[in-house]
Amino acid sequence: MGDNLYTSSFKDIVLFIIKVLIFIACIVPVIYYVGIKYSAASTENKINGYNQSRWEEFYSLPENSVNMVFLGSSHSYCTFDPLIIDEGLGTSSYQLGMPLQHLDSTYYTLKEVLNYQQPKDVVLEVYWDMLDDDFELTQAGYLFQVLKNKALEKEYIKDVFPLSEKVKYNVNIFRYQADYYAYRNTKLKERLENRYGVFTPAKAKQEGVEKYRSRGYTYCNYNMLPDEFDKTNQFKNSDGKEWTASSAQIKYLNNIIKLCNEKNIRLTFVTAPVANVSLDYIKNYDIIHDFVQKIADDNDIKYLDYNIVNKDKTLFAAENFRDDAHLNHSGVEAADQYFIKWYKDTYN
Repeated sequence: MGDNLYTSSFKDIVLFIIKVLIFIACIVPVIYYVGIKYSAASTENKINGYNQSRWEEFYSLPENSVNMVFLGSSHSYCTFDPLIIDEGLGTSSYQLGMPLQHLDSTYYTLKEVLNYQQPKDVVLEVYWDMLDDDFELTQAGYLFQVLKNKALEKEYIKDVFPLSEKVKYNVNIFRYQADYYAYRNTKLKERLENRYGVFTPAKAKQEGVEKYRSRGYTYCNYNMLPDEFDKTNQFKNSDGKEWTASSAQIKYLNNIIKLCNEKNIRLTFVTAPVANVSLDYIKNYDIIHDFVQKIADDNDIKYLDYNIVNKDKTLFAAENFRDDAHLNHSGVEAADQYFIKWYKDTYN
């Protein structure tokens, strides 16, 4: 009787192992195939194309030919046009803002910059929504797609990535998932509109152009869509009282401050403007501003918050924004002329 039970149990184990192996044999090719499709979508994403152009141009620059660098998220490259800045300040500046960039990626971007250039000024765009996440995989991937320095990439992964994210990053189906859905979702909307006449927010086509121009800057003359004034505005129900900065991101903000001090680089904080209607939606914005201001004051850093300026002076109008959070080129011109005067008054 015992032998029969043992034999039956052994057969069950063998059968289970066989099923597991069959499952793995079936699922691995699927994961591999889907991962390839997701990876390919990243090359179709035009934002990634802008990043590629931005970094290819940066790597082609003569060494030590840049004396001012703009860093941060998309709010940086949608606010500062090096051609305008250089004309007004007599600088040789470059724009290295990237989509969704958090302070951990910004720190490693700065480290790479210093391998090629010796800037006297770093203008760091500090956007509060990039300060409240402990880690964000997609934005790290954006940097790695253009970073030539593989040793620096390995250091970033080793020191910054949580263990679970290290696993994700090595599997394309997870690594490129955001790129895939961002691209395919746009195509799905277009297909619905063209074939069935279905209305979606994308139906209100934005007239104008968006293109990578030069010195890291992306030119755009779109105007904010009507829905973004109300229905789809991302800042509805935002409250500064509910906002909390991530200790992980503050750590890398402090690392940036320390690195700039070590290299005798003048660091300036800037918070780019969100659309006027968006700022109206945000309750207790002053709490967010005061948090960044205290870090600046504690480290003797000058801080320009365009949202505070816009509240006081109405520097921007709705037509100066491409969406509810980013300037179009008309807004960039206004922002940069203000920055030039502010910079001269602050440092001269």
